[in-house]
Amino acid sequence: MNIGSLLSQSARKFPHILAIECEGRAYTYREFNEEVNRLAHGLLEQGVKKGDKLALMMKNSDHFVFSFFAAVKIGAIAVPVNFRLTATEIQYILEQSDAAIVVCDKEFEQIIAAAKQGTIVSKVITVGDPETAGFYSYEKILSERTSEPDIEVSEKDDVEILYTSGTTGRPKGALFDHSQIFKVGISVVINMGIGQHERILHLAPLFHSAQLNLFLISGVALGATHIIHRDFHPVKTLQAIQEHKITHLFAVPAMYTFLLQVPNAAEYDLSSIKRVGYGAAPMAPELVKKSMEIFKTDQFYNLCGLTEAGPGGILLDPEGHKLLLGKGGKPIFMTETRVVNEEGKDVLPGVIGEFILRSPMVMKEYYKKPEETKSTLKGGWLYTGDLATIDDEGYITLVDRKKDMIISGGENVYSVEVEGVLYEHPAVLEAAIIGLPDEVWGEAVCAIIVPKEGAVIDEAELRSFCREKLAGFKVPRHIFIEQQLPRNASGKILKYQLRQKMRDLVN
Repeated sequence: MNIGSLLSQSARKFPHILAIECEGRAYTYREFNEEVNRLAHGLLEQGVKKGDKLALMMKNSDHFVFSFFAAVKIGAIAVPVNFRLTATEIQYILEQSDAAIVVCDKEFEQIIAAAKQGTIVSKVITVGDPETAGFYSYEKILSERTSEPDIEVSEKDDVEILYTSGTTGRPKGALFDHSQIFKVGISVVINMGIGQHERILHLAPLFHSAQLNLFLISGVALGATHIIHRDFHPVKTLQAIQEHKITHLFAVPAMYTFLLQVPNAAEYDLSSIKRVGYGAAPMAPELVKKSMEIFKTDQFYNLCGLTEAGPGGILLDPEGHKLLLGKGGKPIFMTETRVVNEEGKDVLPGVIGEFILRSPMVMKEYYKKPEETKSTLKGGWLYTGDLATIDDEGYITLVDRKKDMIISGGENVYSVEVEGVLYEHPAVLEAAIIGLPDEVWGEAVCAIIVPKEGAVIDEAELRSFCREKLAGFKVPRHIFIEQQLPRNASGKILKYQLRQKMRDLVN
C-alpha cells in the first residue's frame, strides 16, 4: 500500500464520481488519475527519479493535487512549501531538503528564480507559460501516456517532508513514509466518521499537514468529492457550501471569524454540513459557539495536533464540546498521550507538564537534523514542547508553549526568528517577541523594543524593514517601546511578565 495507489484504486472503483472541482475545472476520478499519470510520466521523462525531492510552491489548486500525487506515484518525495515565505526563507528549505525540482504557480516564478540560487534545483516547472529562461511549462511536459507508472513504491519509502519552524528560527523538515501518512488518514476517518460520499471543501492551504494529510489524502482514498478554493473568501465559502452541498469543512479560527462577519450569512443554506473541524490555532469558546449557530450544528471537532505527528495528537469531539468546550481533548485513534514532568514522569491531574505522545504516525526524523531529532524523539515518545494539564478523565488542555511559539491565523511564528531580524535593525538595542490574544488571528505577533541610546523607533519603517526579511504573517502587529526588558537571575527575558503587561495595554 502506498499513497499513490489510493488514487489508482479509487479511479477503478469510482471512475465516474466527481473527484475535484477547482475554478470551474472538474474531473472524475478516472480523469483525475489520468491527469496524475500524464504528469508522472512527464516527470520521469524529465529525469526525475525515485527518491528525488520535488518541492511544491503552489496555492491550492487541481495542479497542486496532480503534482503531489504524480510525485508520490513515482517514488519522489514531496516538499510542500509555504507560499507566503520570502526568497531567503524558501532558499533555505530548497537547500536543506535537497530539492532537485520545483513545481510552482506562475505568480511565484520570480521568487523561485531567486530562491533556487545556490541550491541543487535543476528544473523548475511553471503552471502556465514560463517567463523565466530555462523554466519548463507544466502543460508541455505532460505525457500522452495515462497508464500507471512502472515504479515500485513501498509503504516504507519516504513520501513527504513537511517543514515546521524550530527553536532557533530555522525550519525543520519532518520526514514521513507512505505507511505513516496512510495511518494518519485512517485515524481521521475513524475519529470524525468520514465516509465515502463526503463533499469536502478545501480552504486551508494544502501545504499544511492538516489539509493535505487529514482531508485530501483520506478523501481520495474514500472516493470523496473535493471542492478546492485557491484563496479563502468568506462569501465564496458560504456560496460553495450551499452550491456544492458540502458535508465536511475544516478551517483555522481566523476563517470562522471572517465567516461570522458576512452580513447575510444566515441566508445561506448550510444544512448539508455534517461535521466542522477547526485547528492550527487556539479558538476561543465564544467563537466556537457563534460558529455553531451559523452552521446550525453542534458537530464540531477540535483537532489539536502537530506536524511532527502527521498531524496527530488529541481531539475534542462533539460530545466533549457540550461539557468541556475549551479543552484540547483525548488522544486520537492509534495514539497514546501523557503529560510529564522534567524527569519524564506523569504529572498529577491539574499539574502543568509537557505534552508528549507516541503513535505509528509520528515522523521518522527531522530531515538531516540528528541532534534535533534526538532531543524530540526520546524512548519512543515525541516530546512536543507544549505545556499542558490532564484531568481525572484523561482530557488534556494545552496551557502554553515551551518554545514561545505564536500561532497567528493558523501560521506558526517563532519568536527567536523575528527577534533575530529586529536585532539587525540599527536602532534596536534589545527585542522580545510575544504573542497576545487576537479576536481575528487567534494571536497577534507583538514586539517589545528597547532602542539604542538616542535612537527613535519609527514603527512603520521598522515593519517595512521586517517585511523585507520575513513573511507578512511574522511581521509584528503591535510594537511597544520600553526602557528595559525584565530578566531573571540567569539573564533570560521573563516573557510571561511582558505578556501580562502588554495584554493590559492592548485591551
